[in-house]
Amino acid sequence: MSSYPVLYSFRRCPYAMRARMAVMQSGVVCELREVVLRDKPESMIALSPKGTVPVLQLEDGTVLEESLDVMRWALAANDPNGWLDIDDELDIFLSRLDGEFKDSLDRYKYSVRFPEHPQSYYRDQGAEFLEMLEDRLAGNGGQGLCAPRTTFADVATFPFVRQFAFVDKPWFDDTPYPLLLAWFNRHLESDLFLSVMHKYVAWKPGDDVLLFGEQS
Repeated sequence: MSSYPVLYSFRRCPYAMRARMAVMQSGVVCELREVVLRDKPESMIALSPKGTVPVLQLEDGTVLEESLDVMRWALAANDPNGWLDIDDELDIFLSRLDGEFKDSLDRYKYSVRFPEHPQSYYRDQGAEFLEMLEDRLAGNGGQGLCAPRTTFADVATFPFVRQFAFVDKPWFDDTPYPLLLAWFNRHLESDLFLSVMHKYVAWKPGDDVLLFGEQS
């Protein structure tokens, strides 16, 4: 058993991104194990047979295998900017994000797998969610989705908007959502996001421990 919580992650996965951002924000130190999705380590599968990241094993053996649970665990330990101090609509918002928007995103990005409709159909479905984000930002002075500042909702949402944006970046940049575009670029260029996007070689048993979450 590691002396630290063990976080299995994949750099480009949006679920893993938001988990890493919360861990880094909290300052909780974990052992990071970068995963190659086509060759997942047996130790990760033993902990979480569903085989998706992130997976977090705590020192007592408890396993968290949902990104929102990892985020809440990290911020429960230390939440310096009050990311969890937000309104009661958060669960409904997150359900839409991880439900209908993620479904539209997958169909938009991988439209060849869903030939029932043209790619633009799935893009337009996702754009309905983007319009809702613009409206929420308008209610908070452009600063956040659930409050006039960055909170849990913003960090949970940003990696998925990023994935949506880069399917067709010129189209995204031309959308009529100025507050969303400013919000997106602010998070894309943030020190927090950049700090969790370093490239690591895939972990294998016997490797030296790689600590993640240390604040410089």
